[in-house]
Amino acid sequence: MKWLLMVAMAVGFVGFVSVARADDKKAADPTGTWKWSIEINGQARDQSVKLALDKDGKTLTGAMPGRQGNETKIDDGKFNKDTGEVTFSVTRERNGNKITTMYKGKLKDDTIKFTSETEVNGEKQKREFEAKRAKDEKKDK
Repeated sequence: MKWLLMVAMAVGFVGFVSVARADDKKAADPTGTWKWSIEINGQARDQSVKLALDKDGKTLTGAMPGRQGNETKIDDGKFNKDTGEVTFSVTRERNGNKITTMYKGKLKDDTIKFTSETEVNGEKQKREFEAKRAKDEKKDK
């Protein structure tokens, strides 16, 4: 009888640990569409930025729409599930010049707190913002 009780407790514990690990993996996944608002010179813009991310192990891929709606793929995308750190860069061309913006963020639930850094004309511009995970359109239907 004691043996049966111990086996039942062990199976229950393994099931509990498996569910907890599944929740951790689900919480630590940057896959999806992320949105945030743009603020330039203290003025909020009406438009919002979208970022689509996919994860394959520690590697992130994705794209961001530009000013004319052209998608720009992200480069060097990485995700550290242990720390929740998201990093990538986006390079765009403007007036014949390539401009690279580096993004570094911390994922928590459905929010990524980002810092972006861009060098323009020899000056570094740094911005902090929060991106929110867009709701899954399939779930809303």
